[in-house]
Amino acid sequence: MSSNHVMLLIFVVGIGFFSLCFLMTSLGGQFSAKRPGDSPFTVRAEVLGGPESRGVLRKISDMLEVIMKRMDALSKLGNTTDTHRLDELSSALDRIQPIGLVERIQAIAQNMSDMAVRVEQILQRSMASNRVRDGALGQCETPKDPRYPDCPSKMDWMRARWTSDPCYAFYGVDGSDCSFLVYLSEVEWFCPPLAWRNQTVTPTLKPLPKTQAVFQSDIGSLLEQVGTGKESLSFMKRRIRRLAAQWASAARRLDDKLRSHWREQKRILVHVGFLTEESGDVFSPKVLKGGPLGEMVQWADILTALHVLGHNLKISVSLKELHGFLGVPPGRGSCPLTGPLPFDLIYTDYHGLQQMKQHMGLSLRKHKCHIRVIDTFGTEPAYNHEEYATLHGYRTNWGYWNLHGQQYMTMFPHTPDNSFMGFVAEELNETERLNIQRNKVNNMAVVYGKEASMWKGKEKFLAILHRYMEIHGTVYYETQRPPEVPAFVKNHGLLPQQELQQLLRKAKLFIGFGFPYEGPAPLEAIANGCIFLQPKFNPPHSSLNHEFFRGKPTSRKVSSQHPYAEQYIGRPHVITIDFNNSEEFDATIREIMRINVEPFLPYEYTCEGMLERVHAYIQNQDFCSPEAPFPPVNSSGAWLGSPPSPFILLPNSSILTWAPNASYYTSWPPLSALRLLASLEGQSCVKACQNAGLICEPALYRFINIKEAFSALDFQCEGLESEMNHLFPAFSAEHAECGLQQDPLLFSCAGSSAKYQRLCPCRDYRNGQVALCRDCL
Repeated sequence: MSSNHVMLLIFVVGIGFFSLCFLMTSLGGQFSAKRPGDSPFTVRAEVLGGPESRGVLRKISDMLEVIMKRMDALSKLGNTTDTHRLDELSSALDRIQPIGLVERIQAIAQNMSDMAVRVEQILQRSMASNRVRDGALGQCETPKDPRYPDCPSKMDWMRARWTSDPCYAFYGVDGSDCSFLVYLSEVEWFCPPLAWRNQTVTPTLKPLPKTQAVFQSDIGSLLEQVGTGKESLSFMKRRIRRLAAQWASAARRLDDKLRSHWREQKRILVHVGFLTEESGDVFSPKVLKGGPLGEMVQWADILTALHVLGHNLKISVSLKELHGFLGVPPGRGSCPLTGPLPFDLIYTDYHGLQQMKQHMGLSLRKHKCHIRVIDTFGTEPAYNHEEYATLHGYRTNWGYWNLHGQQYMTMFPHTPDNSFMGFVAEELNETERLNIQRNKVNNMAVVYGKEASMWKGKEKFLAILHRYMEIHGTVYYETQRPPEVPAFVKNHGLLPQQELQQLLRKAKLFIGFGFPYEGPAPLEAIANGCIFLQPKFNPPHSSLNHEFFRGKPTSRKVSSQHPYAEQYIGRPHVITIDFNNSEEFDATIREIMRINVEPFLPYEYTCEGMLERVHAYIQNQDFCSPEAPFPPVNSSGAWLGSPPSPFILLPNSSILTWAPNASYYTSWPPLSALRLLASLEGQSCVKACQNAGLICEPALYRFINIKEAFSALDFQCEGLESEMNHLFPAFSAEHAECGLQQDPLLFSCAGSSAKYQRLCPCRDYRNGQVALCRDCL
């Protein structure tokens, strides 16, 4: 049945339904005067029951009578084309004139029934003639081609469900087998190309010429693209403006550093899913009420970094914008995009990823290698692999997207299986640094906690702190002071960013209550010369024992409120203690009052550090092109290259590296960065590499997933197996068995078991930039 036929049926049935409802309403109006106020529809019924209503009814009566006469004529035109019949009906509707009587209601109802029957007769006759015509041509039988095994089942599905989404009609599907085959062979790819369509060879699109990216410091066009209408967008624009000079200065320095490098300009779409109305946008209303700002800080910095690096940027914060940028066909998202993907990269979040799944159809599967997911807390491979997660209990509300692990990009470098995106903190010039050190108030503390609920149950150690320091808070409130905040605390209310900066520049101490986890504020405080005091978690918080992490796609154990600050910065800028130990807490406060620290900001959280890192990712990470061939895992797992083993010991070390004279394979990070070691039993590769002063690098896993890696580490393999296991490659001492990884998506730095010693591909890293190896730029 063609789309025109469907529209005709819908129109006629709609006219009938409208007419009957109208008549019933009018009749109801005649009786409503006897029962005023009896129902919410009564008042309107009384109005429609008057003379005006009867006039409209006369028009409808005549309309149906004229339609019936035309339908009688149309039903006899057996040899007339479908198009001509529809034109006739359209013409009849155009010539309708208002004549007729209300008293013929029953006749009209009967006429409507007869008309529906006759329309159905026309459509059945039309479909029959189409089938005869298709059969005669012999072109639209379902092909039985072993290269396209899904074609018959897809044809059956189309016959039953093609009307479920208007996008099929948009692509020319009209209910005939021919249209199904054309769609399934040319729009989707489940059926073979049709010879009679003269498309035996799929046309290949010429790649666009490469353009050089040029650093740009003018943020005017970026601010214009960010748009207006949401408080979250206003916050992001204020941040972009405030840091514009620092970004421009950083771009000049990085440009000098990379002067010999040609950088390709990429077409990039940024779709901020959590800010769309369709996702609920819970953040925007809370911007001015103490809500979380970390995500907006990071997105503002991502947008600025991409813009300053000189890429061709489009920004979307609504489904309408997303549809327009991607070329989504009208409908419910079942069909592919209307053309090739117009972007090299798409940055989004989990909300945006879900929206793209709903609206891109099969195109998401085809183009997902271009996607980068901004993911605050990280996604480990065991949770990302849909089949594995489902079978082994790692399935959560997030994860299971079957992306490459490094397509997820985190706020802090806590999950080496992902890429570290980060954000920036404001840098101080020399004058500001001197002023801060001169104006520090030794007994002034600022509490990290904008919401009153964060202060509950903290009275004990606040009382100890109050003995030594004047305590300041920035808790949001509307009219009355929050009762959770003790009276001895000077609460400033929610402060604009610049006023908060001034407060931090005076304070000696910035103290965390244990929540929120891993936000940007502690780094900003440390950058302004504060000491950050935070609670140690014992046992560490994780999805196994803490509600906040439950359902997140990570098994990471969080040892403190801010593990990055604890691990990568540490004393004297960061002090982590047990807040439940009153004596230790008291002694630490007295120690802090004796310490003098200078403002400190890790290079990776400066504008230059973020630009350097994002530049390296954009120019080197490629999840769309097939990786260079490497000896596959076969029954023996044998290394086929030269020399007999590709690994040698580093001088004066038990750590192995790739032999300089071994066959070389292109990768990023390069093989020269590889450091191979074995974990202890029950230890993850994250910890094993960390303990050796290195970083686990999942991109290098494929080079150690061979039998020779075990022998190089002196493991004697009595058995060698290959299976899907996120802990593999690994050695089981109990059975003297060596396990190789079967699925590259499960190469995982995270994960441990008391049964296994894991093989770990570690790497070195640049000073102040853990995301990049020394040879990665």
